[in-house]
Amino acid sequence: MLQTQDPRPPVPPRWSGKPIVLIGLMGVGKSTVGRRLAQRMKLDFVDADNEIEHAAGMTIAEIFQRFGEDHFRDGERRVIARLIDGRPKVIATGGGAFMQAETRDLILDQALAIWLDASPDVLADRVRRRDTRPLLRGKDPKRVLTDLARVRNPVYALAPVHVVSQHAPHDATVTAILKAIGQ
Repeated sequence: MLQTQDPRPPVPPRWSGKPIVLIGLMGVGKSTVGRRLAQRMKLDFVDADNEIEHAAGMTIAEIFQRFGEDHFRDGERRVIARLIDGRPKVIATGGGAFMQAETRDLILDQALAIWLDASPDVLADRVRRRDTRPLLRGKDPKRVLTDLARVRNPVYALAPVHVVSQHAPHDATVTAILKAIGQ
């Protein structure tokens, strides 16, 4: 017997009150969109990178420089585990957080992961405005982001909700997220 696939795209899950975790490459707008999403949903917003800096008493760039990426990722995992406490909120993560298996499993199990996606061209245009990203120091942002997208996008695609961010106001992305999660 021949089986055919359902031609309709899968329906994203409706929001059930779990923490919402925004994932995606640097520059996609996780922090800005996250703040606005939380405001529209009347939820708390937490930026995991800010929490990491607060806990470490130094910037992410300083952590990378002094201790390396592995040390940073370990601290990031612990902070995200603390933030995912079962209470409804919106959490913005750093671009590499979801790439760590233990962190990814935690997010997928105890939160609603939303992949914010954008083309490397859009991302490169956005990140050129600030020189605070350790992975871009002294490099061509578009090339780095294209390479990161090639490696990370298949992993980000494990998130049950996928929203594409365009050259448009961030509120358009917030509206797309709300629609995708049935709010």
